[in-house]
Amino acid sequence: MGIAWLHGGLSQAEGERLERVSPSFPRIYLTTLLALLISLDARGTNAALNMKPNIVLMLADDLGIGDLGCYGNDTINTPNIDRLAKEGVKLTQHIAAASLCTPSRAAFLTGRYPIRSGMASGGSYRALQWNAGSGGLPANETTFAKVLQQQGYATGLVGKWHQGVNCDSVHDHCHHPLSHGFNYFYGMPFTLLNNCQDHKPPELDAALQAKLWFYTQLIALAVLTALVGKTTGLVFVTWKVVTFFALLGFLFFASWYSSYGFVKYWNCILMRNHNITEQPMKLERTASLVLKEAVSFIQSNKHGPFLLFVSFLHVHTPLFTTEAFLGKSRHGIYGDNVEEMDWLVGQILDAIDKEGLRNNTLTYFASDHGGQLEAQEGTIQLGGWNGIYKGGKGMGGWEGGIRVPGILRWPGMLPANTVVDEPTSLMDIYPTVAHVAGGTVPQDRIIDGRNLLPLLQQEVKHSEHEFMFHYCGSYLHAVRWHQKDSGALWKAHYITPIFHPKGAGACYGKGICPCSGEGVTRHDPPLLFDLSRDPSEAVPLSPDTEPLFHTVLKHIGRAVEEHRGTLTPVPQQLSLGNIMWKPWLQPCCGTFPFCWCDNEESDTHSYKVG
Repeated sequence: MGIAWLHGGLSQAEGERLERVSPSFPRIYLTTLLALLISLDARGTNAALNMKPNIVLMLADDLGIGDLGCYGNDTINTPNIDRLAKEGVKLTQHIAAASLCTPSRAAFLTGRYPIRSGMASGGSYRALQWNAGSGGLPANETTFAKVLQQQGYATGLVGKWHQGVNCDSVHDHCHHPLSHGFNYFYGMPFTLLNNCQDHKPPELDAALQAKLWFYTQLIALAVLTALVGKTTGLVFVTWKVVTFFALLGFLFFASWYSSYGFVKYWNCILMRNHNITEQPMKLERTASLVLKEAVSFIQSNKHGPFLLFVSFLHVHTPLFTTEAFLGKSRHGIYGDNVEEMDWLVGQILDAIDKEGLRNNTLTYFASDHGGQLEAQEGTIQLGGWNGIYKGGKGMGGWEGGIRVPGILRWPGMLPANTVVDEPTSLMDIYPTVAHVAGGTVPQDRIIDGRNLLPLLQQEVKHSEHEFMFHYCGSYLHAVRWHQKDSGALWKAHYITPIFHPKGAGACYGKGICPCSGEGVTRHDPPLLFDLSRDPSEAVPLSPDTEPLFHTVLKHIGRAVEEHRGTLTPVPQQLSLGNIMWKPWLQPCCGTFPFCWCDNEESDTHSYKVG
């Protein structure tokens, strides 16, 4: 009898239970009925799995991997991000494609190493410097937002962009988020700077500004000396010469002060789609505005599917923190800022839950790169903590600059409270969200990211990444090789920065470590580490301590040559000509140069932070 029930799609226990309920009803009818119900239930389950999930991506700015409780920090309170990790999958070897904002975010958006899109610089400027520059994410790059937009998703970006605005005219918006697949944008087209807050030392080209002030003072002193000499008869010089040098000095001063003297107005602005809403922005309410816009987007698109990219301005300097969180942490203003960001994460998660979207939303949290060790104000540390990992922001090879937190939650689809120790990349988010949304990645270009879903769902044991290439600007500083059969995780450093002062672990004398020139050391043979045994990269291996030393380096060398063979020349978006300030490209809510406005609605304070 049991086998007959099983052939009908039922277990023996289910069949016997049916017989007890209705013994007189023909068994074949009961069997068929229950089989039909099971079939319908299976179809319903498959339909649920095939529903396009909502996707919420949250990216912090300059957050160190050691700043979160779920990654071992027991002195900064991050309960909401920790909860996200407990309810999802935590990645312990999540790697940024670059250690600075602009190139890292370009790679995140496109799933490609920034050198492929021209967003990796060979010069001293490795990130966009102005809203009024002409460089930015090229129009021929296809972001994950564009892929999802083609799949019927409502796509929104709230927060930081830092991928450029215009190319040739002030209104072409060729690099703007709305030109890269986002239906809606609210936020900062640039990035936070000290210049955005009053009474802070200038951050943008601070050393260059100091030199320009010095030269201006020298010219002024020379003109004043000539003027005094002329009027007292001590110096024989014509009034034409004095006037000429005075005019030359004024033009020199005006040429640089017109940009660097008004950074707060040129760079520190908020936009809604193509329109400027604040110029300059008012930092005391920025966090509440970002939260309001993020929650509003979720509420407006709750019938889905939607993609929301929340790109936090936290925890970049100047670390502006609202009063509700000031003095709350044990790590000064930096800890306060981290805890405020964690609260914002919690509010966004609560909004997802409130709308009943929790089980049909893939949520992701990460940082664009490691914390900046050199960010200090006197004895106060303003940069993040990178845990046991050496180095930080701006360093292309050392783990502290590129190993970041990575957390994904999707109830029912991803296992809860799970840790994945395999190498993964921020670039992997591109093919992952494209896959879950039912889209495909572009086939006409190399996509360096890999679909994470099989790894996250534990269908496979190992990451698809065998080699990862770690650039500093356009210079290859290091390569990691995941030798899956042995479990070794080799890392070869070809170039490392020279720390200042010596042994300090960062470039405190320069503000950020260089990628090339006299500020780096080239290693031949490369420095070799096995991160599986020495994750802090403390002791380089040698032929005496590692029998496979030469074999490993030879294997990595071949991979480097193959990788370089896949690179093609592209326009350099971060060249000096593209990153310099161009007044005719300056976004302005008035008539240039009279650019100031506050067009925010009066109810923006309804979202009170804290």
